[in-house]
Amino acid sequence: MSKLYLITGFLGAGKTTFLKNFIRLFAGQRIQLIVNEFGQEGVDGALLSDLGAYLEEISGGSVFCSCRLDQFEKVLRQSAELHSDMILVEASGLSDPTGVRKLFSQTDRFPYIDYQGAVCLVDAVRFPKIYATARTCMKQLASSDVAVINKTDLASEEQLVQTRNLIHGQRPDMPVIETTFGTVSAEILDALARAKALPEGNMPLTADLALRKLTIVIAPTITSYELQKLIEMFAEYTFRVKGFIRTTEGLRMADCVGNVVSVKPCEQLTIPPERIGRLNVLSGAGMPVRKAVREACGWYQTHIIEII
Repeated sequence: MSKLYLITGFLGAGKTTFLKNFIRLFAGQRIQLIVNEFGQEGVDGALLSDLGAYLEEISGGSVFCSCRLDQFEKVLRQSAELHSDMILVEASGLSDPTGVRKLFSQTDRFPYIDYQGAVCLVDAVRFPKIYATARTCMKQLASSDVAVINKTDLASEEQLVQTRNLIHGQRPDMPVIETTFGTVSAEILDALARAKALPEGNMPLTADLALRKLTIVIAPTITSYELQKLIEMFAEYTFRVKGFIRTTEGLRMADCVGNVVSVKPCEQLTIPPERIGRLNVLSGAGMPVRKAVREACGWYQTHIIEII
């Protein structure tokens, strides 16, 4: 079985430089690199080819979209044939890795992959502007387990404070490492291991006066599929979403931590009637969750009773 780490982060954050340093933490192990370029021609692969690892490039789209997922799976299967100890995936700076954890939780589909978590590279100077304008940036942060603020030597103290606040505003639980030139030590592996050791579905929240709460009251006319899609439309702006919802197929427990949405049958549970039909949403200050919730509910307005 191969351990897999995902390296994500928006364009220009320093993922390739970071990867060159990160790979040195696995000296003596058989390593496979998978470099994902959104454009037609890969360039990072040439920069990484001197690291002594088996290298595969996937260009022309994100490995997490349907247009490249088959190729990604094919490359991952090759890692089993190569008996790789470690797989390091550098995702495209434009990729949306929202479903990565759910993807690798399918053990029947990926029995040879032991997913270790994701690192999100953040540009200390440009992050505040990118975060405000690129929705993908927020999705990358939501999907990750550790944030690495890179290029701190180029940032003013004001920029660093703003960057830290944005990260902790969306993910108060996330370990943050600050560095220059993508340099990291083995402490990042310890942080990833602690994140992996958390119970499934558990996401610690910092007690914070800035915590925001709202409730969506949902009619029993909604289907399980519609409920799942409704939550997915605003999940990236939340810390936690949870509730017992009556659907056309029966009672369902909706549970979302970060960006992983689960809608499961729960007919066997005894739930007080007043709790059924109420989807509770937790988010942080500065996160546009109310706007996102209203937009999502607009697509399913016939099933929405009210937003409290």
